[in-house]
Amino acid sequence: MLDTTPAGADVVSRAITIFAERLRADGKLAWSFEGSDTARMHSHARAFVIAALGGPDLYVGRDLRTTHESLRLRDEHFDAAVVHLAASFHEAGMDESLITALAARLEPLRRQIVSPAA
Repeated sequence: MLDTTPAGADVVSRAITIFAERLRADGKLAWSFEGSDTARMHSHARAFVIAALGGPDLYVGRDLRTTHESLRLRDEHFDAAVVHLAASFHEAGMDESLITALAARLEPLRRQIVSPAA
């Protein structure tokens, strides 16, 4: 379970910042962030990760399908993002067992994020 103290929340916030930087630097994914609100994305991603790891569910936003459908993402995009997310949390100092748990919780969400026709 996620450390929900300020220190634990700080690790998540730091990791999300690293994650966003990695996504924007990846030629396969950078295009999907053109014109996006970085602060809003950071806030939503942070709330999502905290809830996914057993912390309080503070996410208030569109559902995953609605958020991603216009991007027409493919499995390769999803896979690359998960690799970046895991590496970002590793770099931020998160415990490996939590990184593994997060990756496992993301897989069932693939069909909400990847476009059916992709």
